Amino acid sequence: MREPGMVRMETMAVTFETVRRLALALPGVEEGTSYGTPAFKVRKKFLVRLREDGETLALRIDFDDREILIAAKPETYYITDHYRGYPAMIVRLATEDEDDLRELLEQSWRQVAPKKAVAEFDAGNRG
Repeated sequence: MREPGMVRMETMAVTFETVRRLALALPGVEEGTSYGTPAFKVRKKFLVRLREDGETLALRIDFDDREILIAAKPETYYITDHYRGYPAMIVRLATEDEDDLRELLEQSWRQVAPKKAVAEFDAGNRG
């Protein structure tokens, strides 16, 4: 992720289609639903979903990273009381950057993907 305060040259709006494209590019990710909204999972384990408002995502993330990200970009990342006890945060699509989202999705995927799939992914991305 970019360091906080770095200037972006140009920001393209991130849409749920962007989320779909990035999520499905990761090995073993399947599209389905969660709480009646479009979602992506790996072996039935939650990765990310569109929230009911159609403008935010619920994304799996570990607690330590969540605290750092919320502190760095509170305009984009936050939680509600519902997510306080879960390894997840909310992401505002309107203020998210595609590169940051790609990194977050990969980080989330690494938490739920089989170790063999992660090793194969890493071996294929060396170079």
